[in-house]
Formats: sequence, C-alpha cells, structure tokens
Amino acid sequence: MYSSYTAASFARLYELTDKYNINLLGAVTWSFEFENQPWFAGFRDLATNGVDKPVLNVFRMFGQMKGNRVEAISNRMYNLNAILDSSIRKPQTDIGVLATKADKTAAVMLWNYHDEDKTGSKDLVSILLNKLPAKTVTITEYRIDTENSNSYSEWKKMGSPQNPDAKQIAALEKAGQLKMIGKPRKFDTEGGAFEMELARQGVALLKLDW
Repeated sequence: MYSSYTAASFARLYELTDKYNINLLGAVTWSFEFENQPWFAGFRDLATNGVDKPVLNVFRMFGQMKGNRVEAISNRMYNLNAILDSSIRKPQTDIGVLATKADKTAAVMLWNYHDEDKTGSKDLVSILLNKLPAKTVTITEYRIDTENSNSYSEWKKMGSPQNPDAKQIAALEKAGQLKMIGKPRKFDTEGGAFEMELARQGVALLKLDW
C-alpha cells in the first residue's frame, strides 16, 4: 500500500507546484533507519534488516524517468481538490499517471491506489501514446504489486519468519528488487492503445525507447 500511496502522493506534489507556481528543486521522503527491529515491523523505512521494501522500488521507478515532465491524462485519476478535501475514499480507486520524455526515451508511471487497504482486484488500463517522434518503440515494463517487486509478500508466503535462514534471506533480497515483466517488446504507437492489467495498490512503469 505504501508503494502506490507514494506514487500517487508524489504526483500530486507536482500538481501543487503547478497550482502555486513553485519551482520545485527536490523532494524529501520522510524515512528512517531502525536497527535490530523485527522483520517488517511497520516503521516508515525503505528496508527491513537489509532487505529492500516494496516502496523503495517506487523510487527506483522514479529514477528511470528522465527528461521533462509531459502532459499525461487519466479518466480515473482523482482531481487535486478532491484529494485535498477528502483523500481517496470513494468506491472507485485512483488510477493515475505521470509521464516524462527525454532524447529517444520516455517513461509512463501508473498506479492504482485507494486509502482502504484491500488487494486482489485488477483493472484493465488502456494507454494511448501520442506525439512520439517514432512509430515503433520498445516498451520495457516494471511492476510492483503483491506478486512482483515485493519482499513483504514473499516474507508472508514463508510464514512471516522472524529468524529467516540464509536461503530465505537470499529469496527476500531477490524479491526486493524491481522486477521487469517479461521481456522488452516492440509496439506500434499508431496501432491503437497499449493495454495492461493493473492490480489494486499496484504501480507500473513503462519505459519507452526508440
């Protein structure tokens, strides 16, 4: 949940800078380090006992978004005023988007967030890639959800051990890395929308190269 929350909240930070004409130079995540604590104890941190938490993968995604922010519109994204007034608590989840473009590359981040901590459902998302300088692009997809880039889910599958052995720790470290979905694939931008399923509380990054 912290992963999708971070994606959704950082996107609104950009909206606030637009609204108030702020020149944003950087942002700080209010995270800490806690030594000798139980595994996944729920603290506001990016790792637990040296294993990367899912939220750290959101920042890895942001790190791949190069160049300038470009216009990105979603018909399922809550508007800024609604979030400032009552957060994201209506029945429908917030399916939002943030995009950037640089020389011969672009990136699209999507999230499916809700304040209510529920998972399991998925939404079909159709993405139209407009005004790209190339007809064919290579899309590399990364995802964070209960099945991907998620050491916490892996830990729970193990039975939530508080003294994992070396083999379990290695598996947790692997699960804590940002996972590529499948292999990079060619996509014709003039051939219609790129479609994908995005799980509730999930985050996806599409990296486009041409």
